Amino acid sequence: MAPLGLKAIVGDKIMNNVIKKAREKGKWKVLVVDKLSMRMISSCCKMTDIMSEGITIVEDIGKRREPLPSMEAIYLITPSDESVEGLIDDFRDPQSPRYRAAHVFFTDTIPDSLFGLLTKSRASKAMKALTEIHVAFLPYESQVFSLGRVDAFQDFYSPFKADVKNNMLESCAEQIATLCATLKEYPGVRYRGEYKDCAVLAQMLQEKLDGYKADDPTMGEGPDKSRTQLLILDRGFDPVTPLLHELTLQAMAYDLLGIENDVYSFETSGMGETRMKEVLLDEDDDLWLTLRHKHIAEVSTAVTRSLKEFSASKKMNTGEKTTMKELAQMLKKMPQYQKELSKYSTHLHLAEDCMNRYQGTVDKLCRVEQDLAMSTDAEGEKIKDPMRLIVPVLLDTNVNVSDKIRIILLYIFLKNGVTEENLCKLLQHANIPPEDSDIISNMAHMGVPIVSEGTAKKTKKPDRKERISEQTYQLSRWTPLVKDLIEDAIEDKLDPKLYPYISQRQASAKASAPSSARYGNWHKNRGPTEMKTGPRIIVFIIGGMTHSEMRCVYEVTQANGKWEAIIGSTHILTPPKYLKELQHPDFLDPNTPPEGTEEPPAE
Repeated sequence: MAPLGLKAIVGDKIMNNVIKKAREKGKWKVLVVDKLSMRMISSCCKMTDIMSEGITIVEDIGKRREPLPSMEAIYLITPSDESVEGLIDDFRDPQSPRYRAAHVFFTDTIPDSLFGLLTKSRASKAMKALTEIHVAFLPYESQVFSLGRVDAFQDFYSPFKADVKNNMLESCAEQIATLCATLKEYPGVRYRGEYKDCAVLAQMLQEKLDGYKADDPTMGEGPDKSRTQLLILDRGFDPVTPLLHELTLQAMAYDLLGIENDVYSFETSGMGETRMKEVLLDEDDDLWLTLRHKHIAEVSTAVTRSLKEFSASKKMNTGEKTTMKELAQMLKKMPQYQKELSKYSTHLHLAEDCMNRYQGTVDKLCRVEQDLAMSTDAEGEKIKDPMRLIVPVLLDTNVNVSDKIRIILLYIFLKNGVTEENLCKLLQHANIPPEDSDIISNMAHMGVPIVSEGTAKKTKKPDRKERISEQTYQLSRWTPLVKDLIEDAIEDKLDPKLYPYISQRQASAKASAPSSARYGNWHKNRGPTEMKTGPRIIVFIIGGMTHSEMRCVYEVTQANGKWEAIIGSTHILTPPKYLKELQHPDFLDPNTPPEGTEEPPAE
C-alpha cells in the first residue's frame, strides 16, 4: 500500500529534496543519519526506494563507521551539537577523511553558533551542499505526528526542571513549525488558556511561522485555508483519557500487551514447534487500517468475515468461525497465499491476546472506570456514592497496583480532589507502596486538583457533548475530550475565552466563493499523494497523546468531508507509560536527599 497522508508527504519530501537532489548518475553514495532522521526515514520511506536512488548503505552518525574515502556521503541530520560534531569529526583529518565529500541536509534551521563551528572546520571544504529541508517531526500515521521527545512530560511539568523547560518549548515550536511548512499551512494559533505555558509555546510557534511565511508568502494560501487552526494543549487538559482501559483494538493492544516500537510479538504454533513471531503494526497493512479503531467485540468477527471474503474470492471454503488450526490447514493447502493468510492469523492472535487479558480482571475495572469518568452509570443515573464502587477493586488482591492507582486517580478527579486524610485511607486500603503513591501526588503538577482542603473552590468541569446512543458499548461510554474540542473548533464553537488565539487569520474575500464541484468528488480517484484542499485542524498536546485520541481525528475527518484533523504530540503515551512518567525521578526535589540514602553525586 502506498503511504498515506503525512507519511506520503514527508516521504516525497525526503526522496525529492534529499536523496534525488544529491544523486549523480553512476555514483553510489552513503546516507548518514542520526536518531530523529533515522526514525523519519524508516516511517516514510522504503529501503528499496532509497537503494534504487544510488544509496548503498545507511549509517548512524553516532556510531563507529568504516571509512569509505572513495565515496561521497549524504548527511540527513538534525542541527544538534552531537550530530554537527559527528559531521566535523568525519573530516577532521585531512590525510584520511571518512568520505570523499559531503552533501549536508539539516532537518531544521541550524543555530548560528553551530554554523560558525561548521564553517571554521575542515568539513566546510568537503561540503558540496548545505540545505535545510525543514522536516523535523515524525509522521507516525497518516494523520498523526510525534516530535519524538520522550522527556517532554517531566521537562514540562516538573517544578525542578524549570531551567530546561524553555529550551524544550523552543525546540518543540521549531519542530511544529516545520510540520506547518511541510503541509503548506499558516494556521491561526490557539492555546489552552488555563495553563500558562501553552501560551508560551503558542507565542514561540507564531514567531517561527511568521518567519516561514516571510520566506514563502504562498504558505497557507488557497480556498478555505484561512480557516485552518492549530490548537495547543497540554496533557492536563484531559488527565482522564490516559488512565482508562480502552477497548478499541489499537489502544487496547498497546495498553495491555506492552507493544514497543509498534512491534507485536506472539507465539505461533505452526508445524508442531512454537516460535516467536514479530509483526510490525503499521499502515502498510490494510487489514490493520480497517481494524485498529474497531471495538474489540467486533474485531474477531471482522477478521473472520474478511477472511471469508478472501477465501471465497480464491475459491477456498472456510467454516462459520475460523480457528487458528483451520488457518494452519489452509496455509498447507495454499502456500502461495502465505502473506495474506498470515496477516489474518496475526490479527486473530492480537484480538485473542487482548480478550485473554481482558476477561477476568480488566472487564471488572472497565465498568468502574467508565462510571467514575462519566460520573453516571450505564443507565445514565448520577453516581451518588462512588466510594462503594471503588472499595471492592481496592481490596481485591488480584488487581495490580497500577490498575488500583488508575482507579484512585479517577475517583479523585470525580470528587475534584480529596482531603489529605481521605487520600491516606485510600492508599492504605489499596495497599499502595509509598514509592508508588508519588504518582498520585505528582499529578498535582499538571494543575489537576488532587488534595483539596474542603474549602477550595470547585473547578468547573467542561460540559460534555451527549454522545451515548443505542450503539454505544456500556464499557466504552467515555469520549476523549479532544474530540469535543476538534468538533467545536470546526463548527466555530470553541470558546475564545478558554482557547484564545495568538492571531486570527482574516478570511480573504475570495475564500467565500460558493464551494464548487471540486469538493464534491474529492474522494473518488484521488492519487495517494494528492492533498486535500480543505482546511485543517491541527492539535498539538504537550506531554503525550494516547491512541484513543489518535482515533478521534480519524473519526472527525470521516464525519466531516471538507476538514482534515491532524493530531500530534511530544510523544505517544500508553497508560503504563503515563504512570511511569508521573513517577519519574525528575519530580523529586534534587536538594532533599531521600531518607536512608547518600547524597547522589551532582551531575
